[in-house]
Amino acid sequence: MAATQPPKYLLIFDFDETIVNENSDDSIIHALPGKQLPESIRQTYREGFYNDYMQGVLKYMGDQGVKMTDFKAIYEKIPLSPGMRDLFQFLSKQQDLFEIILISDANMFGIECALKAARAYSLFRKIFSNPSSFDKRGYFTLGPYHSHSCPRCPANMCKRKILTEYLAERAQEGARFERVFYIGDGANDFCPSVAMKATDVAFPRKGYPMHQLTLEMEKNQPGAYQAAVVPWDSAVEVCSYLQEVLKKKC
Repeated sequence: MAATQPPKYLLIFDFDETIVNENSDDSIIHALPGKQLPESIRQTYREGFYNDYMQGVLKYMGDQGVKMTDFKAIYEKIPLSPGMRDLFQFLSKQQDLFEIILISDANMFGIECALKAARAYSLFRKIFSNPSSFDKRGYFTLGPYHSHSCPRCPANMCKRKILTEYLAERAQEGARFERVFYIGDGANDFCPSVAMKATDVAFPRKGYPMHQLTLEMEKNQPGAYQAAVVPWDSAVEVCSYLQEVLKKKC
């Protein structure tokens, strides 16, 4: 047997409104008896402290009797984004070329439920998300992922810091990626994409904050954003681009 070579490409996914077609934090509200949060809970949100807000939301949901099975059932039914199943099928046949990771400000439990339901969990080498579990009362609890000093990102997670540290760790282990691909939608996906090189590709979802921010930077600071930008409505467009990349390598 030939020695296995490390994958040539690193592919990073966001989760909410990228892999799945909804914000999973909004989706789980449907598990509440009245299917909506009271205004008193909604008003506790502070800009940049969404993780803290969700901790309060989950405590309220526990108080209302929402259990693990209720959360699991909702996560498993959140629809994939258009074309995502096709992209997963393509990637499942190219696992020797792509190393795939997921960086999300959602939570580990929800992501694992959704990916296993989509039969895509095994594609991912590593998932970075906020820690979550169920306590002795059966309440769904959430924690912050880490602390950081990035002024652009929410207090609990800077995806750029996660990606930079991952690349450094993999380099120490001998992995050298020819190109990095990043698929996302949110403002917190823009931050790591700014650190990408000219050979790399950012796939922002069309019309979402990541896409708007790339357009603004390209307009206001020409040349500052180095990665190629390939917007998408359907993940089939991402799949087609990656297929072309592989054809050029042949």
